[in-house]
Amino acid sequence: MAVSINNVYQKVLAIANKEQRGYITPQEFNLFANQAQMDIFEQYFYDLNQFSRVTGNDTAHADVIALLDEKIDHFEKYRAAVDMSNGSGVGILPDYYRIGKVFYYDTNNKYVEVEKINQNDIHHIQNSPLTSPSVTRPVYVRFSSAGDNQSNRERRIQVYPTSITSRVQCNYIAKPTTVKWTYTVVVGKALYNASAADLQDFELHASEENNLIIKILALAGVSIKDSSVYQIAAAEDNKNIQQEKQ
Repeated sequence: MAVSINNVYQKVLAIANKEQRGYITPQEFNLFANQAQMDIFEQYFYDLNQFSRVTGNDTAHADVIALLDEKIDHFEKYRAAVDMSNGSGVGILPDYYRIGKVFYYDTNNKYVEVEKINQNDIHHIQNSPLTSPSVTRPVYVRFSSAGDNQSNRERRIQVYPTSITSRVQCNYIAKPTTVKWTYTVVVGKALYNASAADLQDFELHASEENNLIIKILALAGVSIKDSSVYQIAAAEDNKNIQQEKQ
């Protein structure tokens, strides 16, 4: 399902013609590769929003929404644990791209949705006998603390009632793992090292290989100051976009 990072790198080098147009180093390639992967990944959600307004196609393989769902499915995580080890109802969500529903797995082994509430509303909700949070009707707010690092600041939640200190789970869409083309230097040349522990292929759907190559070439064309590489890649990218939207 994944896309081989070495296949993409070798094709990018071949198309860019490193002898005549400049060499794309492994470090540059890894930067471009991760940028291209995130560009493609984020576009899924814009396209999904756009095509969701269009009636689906009865032919499964031609239904754009079904194809987008298939590409996103790999990144969907179901009932992942929320770190509640800080106590007092404070939780840290997993590292995510988009968060879905949050649940409390209660002592009766039933999943109860924890409703998201705006911080401005929590005071009124807590002080109303009719809406006050309970283990059968829990809520949460997003908040940050002065001592938080950047990662925790974006993922911290406060669950009410604060007696809920465990058994909180969530559904979310994960970010693609950072890709890395790994290598060893032999006689001054970088050679692919497939056995490196930190090797990471692209996590995108196999059908995205050509799109990755095109987007990386566009970025590389700017880096090596070759407008022809950029223009060719940009033209191919625009053609693909137009075909997908027809």
